[in-house]
Amino acid sequence: MNPSTENPNLLWPLLVYGAIVFSLVGIILTLSHLLGGRHQERATGEPYEGGILSTGSARLRFSAQFYLIAMLFVIFDVETIFIVSWAIAFKELGWYGYAGVLVFVLLLVVVLIYEWRNGALDFGPDGKKILQAYKRMTLKSKAHEMVAK
Repeated sequence: MNPSTENPNLLWPLLVYGAIVFSLVGIILTLSHLLGGRHQERATGEPYEGGILSTGSARLRFSAQFYLIAMLFVIFDVETIFIVSWAIAFKELGWYGYAGVLVFVLLLVVVLIYEWRNGALDFGPDGKKILQAYKRMTLKSKAHEMVAK
């Protein structure tokens, strides 16, 4: 037995939805063509045209700091997925599941400490270095003032 021939009343909402989607796409494309700007500038024919002329190469070198931050993001993104899955099945897993997620979180804490020691969480200049440079600068300016007197 074919379900579509048995009960044709179930198919009409899907057909109406499809007709609405295709008509909206047609309307949007037509309005875009009619109302869209037409210009020919230097950057118009460029790949990924955004109105800005490209400068330099697209091959950029990223520092190792970028990869440490990316690794940190992936680690904690995956952590969120696993912990939410565990929370959904909390009653079924019981204490065994709790122990498993506890081990998982402890491993992530170890990874966080590793990332911290490698400097992945240092997003700016070190405050101690800034204070030392400021002290040296003020000492030099005071030395120049004393020489000038």
